[in-house]
Amino acid sequence: MKILLTGGGSGGHFYPLIAVAEEINELVKEKNLLEAEIFFMSDSPYDGEALAQNNITFIKSPAGKLRRYFSILNFFDFFKTAWGVVSCLVKVFNLYPDVIFSKGGYASFPVLFAGRLLKIPVVIHESDSVPGKTNLWAGKFAKKIAVSYPEAVEFFDKKKVAYTGNPIRKSVENLSVSAKEVIGLTENIPTILILGGSLGAQLINEEIIQILAKLVEKYYVIHQTGKANIEEAVKMSAVVLYDSKFKERYRPYDYLNDLNLSVAAGASNLIISRAGSTIFEIANWGIPSIIIPITESNGDHQRRNAFNYARSGGAIVIEEENLEPNILLSEIERLITNPELLKKMSEGAKSFAKKDAAKVIAEEIINIGLTHEK
Repeated sequence: MKILLTGGGSGGHFYPLIAVAEEINELVKEKNLLEAEIFFMSDSPYDGEALAQNNITFIKSPAGKLRRYFSILNFFDFFKTAWGVVSCLVKVFNLYPDVIFSKGGYASFPVLFAGRLLKIPVVIHESDSVPGKTNLWAGKFAKKIAVSYPEAVEFFDKKKVAYTGNPIRKSVENLSVSAKEVIGLTENIPTILILGGSLGAQLINEEIIQILAKLVEKYYVIHQTGKANIEEAVKMSAVVLYDSKFKERYRPYDYLNDLNLSVAAGASNLIISRAGSTIFEIANWGIPSIIIPITESNGDHQRRNAFNYARSGGAIVIEEENLEPNILLSEIERLITNPELLKKMSEGAKSFAKKDAAKVIAEEIINIGLTHEK
């Protein structure tokens, strides 16, 4: 059985594919099926190590972005996408998988187009409350559709859609029990974890730096800045914490890999995050959070994600237009100083989580693949 994965452009598209691939490999062993050959087709491997660990073969396919704003790059990317469609048609035909599983995004369009022409069964998954353009289009011919938010069901044919939640990799599913000791947090004080997504979030970084001196007086602060922002964050924190005797309580990282992320989250009492796929990891961990959605995201999906999640009681939302240093600091202190509220938020977060999402999707992919194989 051959299974082709596609999607990419961000960790939110890529890592759920890995989570599903992990479950496919486990189910194949459990059910004594012939070993599945898994392929990943996109414009870049994104994380070659994760592909290798799950025996996934990477196949490069050109793809151009469709920007919602004027850019000369749209002109060139149109031709890149056209070439990607032609290239993928040949590559998918030569591979001829039994099923294609897509997470959407610009990188998946040429692969899905080829799959449609070749009449290969397609399964898609949508991570956001408002589907992206590629998934809206692919939903019209996909055999099965999985969504992370119940609000996304209305955009698709209800006969084909299932509310599964978002697949989460095993490496970040469970928290480190002795997390504080692992990263040397020796004082018995609360810990705040700031996550801006895999690329970081400059706006959040700037607000945190402004209140950093006050934060470290009471809390440890673990800060994933993003690789492009780490140098600036280190320089600015050195300035604002120059006279602080608590400067060692600030721990900036450019990027937290799976192990470091599970350790950092395990040590944390509160998480500050954007409203991408990280929401599902936070919910799975059951950690209270402050969610700060991107204002101008495609289809306003981050804002909708944030408020849809907040209805579970697991988070509060601060919109960018209201994001002032004093407001952020006030909300942090209001939450951390209220153990009863934090407990309720933790319970709300856990109620939102769907821990079997990857397995449910993997089972459906295998069933469709086996049927097509015959």
